[in-house]
Amino acid sequence: MSQNPEQPYVQPTYGTPYGAMSAPPQEDPGKTLGIIGLVMCFVVSLAGLIISIIAKKKSEEAGFMDNTPAKIGVILGWIFTILGFLGLVGYVIFIVVLVGSSSTDL
Repeated sequence: MSQNPEQPYVQPTYGTPYGAMSAPPQEDPGKTLGIIGLVMCFVVSLAGLIISIIAKKKSEEAGFMDNTPAKIGVILGWIFTILGFLGLVGYVIFIVVLVGSSSTDL
């Protein structure tokens, strides 16, 4: 059996039709980054959000549409970022009210 020297021989996997060659499965390039982004959402929500968005975009560019850690990281990143912003606004309002009430008591 002669082979084309430009194409390496690929052993057909069991269960494939005769002559059909299957390529090894590709690894999702954004999977690890998605997991890192998900974990970062609990530490620094804005950084986790940005990393998760990048991971989701990398996965979609490579053809992988199901990067669950990145999707969850984006959702949690938005939620935690909004809650952090609301907490910061509440803290500033509390400080302003506290300073305003102590100056009128004098």
